[in-house]
Amino acid sequence: MIETIKHYFDSFNIGDTEGMLSCLSDDVAHHVNEGGVRRGKDMFRDFCEHMEECYREELTDMTLFISDDGKRAAAEYVVNGTYLKTDDGLPEANGQTYTLPAGSFFTLGDGLITRITTYYNLSDWRNQIS
Repeated sequence: MIETIKHYFDSFNIGDTEGMLSCLSDDVAHHVNEGGVRRGKDMFRDFCEHMEECYREELTDMTLFISDDGKRAAAEYVVNGTYLKTDDGLPEANGQTYTLPAGSFFTLGDGLITRITTYYNLSDWRNQIS
């Protein structure tokens, strides 16, 4: 199961949305930092397309954890990003860069990710891009 998580993040880092989607169950629940829950691959794809339009990010210093039963996993990493286009309700973008510690939590089933929950400090991000 750890290979599924590795593939998910490797795909993220090269901008391969389809590679990320291949790691997800059809009914994946995506819990966005300080946002709602998006359900299903179509909503996840829409989220990725929006993110690619507004941000360019690479995740580094990755540490992965998996439970003994293989049903839950977590990742801690650093987000190295550039704010490309103003996102709704957020400060104006003009190519600001940022570096944020972040984490993701996963539920796994049948070799696929069924839940993703991502956390980072939005206040820290705002301070860095202001």
